[in-house]
Amino acid sequence: MHKSDVIIIGAGAAGLMCAIEAAKRGRRVIIFEHNHRVGKKILMSGGGYCNFTNYYVSPDKYYSHNPHFYKSALSRYTQQDFIAFVESYNITYHEKTLGQLFCDEKAKVLVNALVEECQRYQASIMLDTTIVDVEKIESYFQIKTNREVYQCQSLVVATGGLSIPTMGATPFGYRLATQFGLKVYPTHAGLVPLTLHMSDKEKFATLSGMSMDSSVSCLKQSFREAILFTHRGLSGPAILQISSYWRPGQVITINLLPDMDLLEELIVYKANNAQSLLKTVLQQYLPKRLIPLFVDQEIVNQPLQALSDKKLKTIAQSFHCWQIKPNGTEGYRTAEVTLGGVDCDELSSKTMEVKSVQGLYFIGEVVDVVGWLGGYNFQWAWSSGWAAGQVC
Repeated sequence: MHKSDVIIIGAGAAGLMCAIEAAKRGRRVIIFEHNHRVGKKILMSGGGYCNFTNYYVSPDKYYSHNPHFYKSALSRYTQQDFIAFVESYNITYHEKTLGQLFCDEKAKVLVNALVEECQRYQASIMLDTTIVDVEKIESYFQIKTNREVYQCQSLVVATGGLSIPTMGATPFGYRLATQFGLKVYPTHAGLVPLTLHMSDKEKFATLSGMSMDSSVSCLKQSFREAILFTHRGLSGPAILQISSYWRPGQVITINLLPDMDLLEELIVYKANNAQSLLKTVLQQYLPKRLIPLFVDQEIVNQPLQALSDKKLKTIAQSFHCWQIKPNGTEGYRTAEVTLGGVDCDELSSKTMEVKSVQGLYFIGEVVDVVGWLGGYNFQWAWSSGWAAGQVC
């Protein structure tokens, strides 16, 4: 029987941060990781360079059934705090767009820094370790692994979500929460490409690989970034962002020309260059092969003088207000995050401890908190891991 003060299940971003903070307090810490290496999601994110945080982290960039829960952790361990950690290890980084911070070198430098920090404070990491059983006996937890049996005062669950199963994602954390009687919201893929119904997929197949700066909306949420046409449907940053808010059966609205008023341009052209063909004008603002998919060939080849202002308004609206109903998402296979998870109301927002089970903590993606694309989810991992590490 091996005894420890703290056992953390999962050596991802949240688990490593929690281990560091708990070990700094002199706690004996062991991290169990079922993969053969730590920080697999850190290593693969951002094209291998890890978008580790964002300059503009704020509560309005997060989604949860409890919109107040994450405010405490994010305010107590901020993006500036993690940037300071990165700089303390002389890891150079750059801002890509919209405050997104990436390592200049491959993300291995960041994982190495986190592991080195664990070693510095004697937090042990055990790889290829599978949890067989977890039981609470009086004031301690007993964890049976594929190796040995362990006991600890504090058990921290940092098992992540279901996204990208090829990296070893499992529902273990949700099952453990259910075992202890906690409410778990149904999970589904977030920050994920959208697929189209067969008719739309065939219609837009010729545009596969085309990227356009657009504004994408669903319900009351809107994002302005690039969209990407794929052989399955729609992707790109704006689509990934809206996917976390979209639900099956809903329509998304896409403005393909967010920086201009196309109707106004067409009316001006009609007044000054009445003989100009509609397609000639449209091709100044839109990709040539996209136009016939939105406007009939017969109309596109007409001169502007042959088209009424009412008709021009309809044409402009087809590009400014393209409405399409996705068929679904590409699922966890390509999802960046998992929506849903352990109900925040079951946890202390200050410590991440389960209110009804002393010594049990849930942190990171396994909790019902999801951030926008752009480093926000890593910041939640750092912040929630830090918060639990102050007390576990």
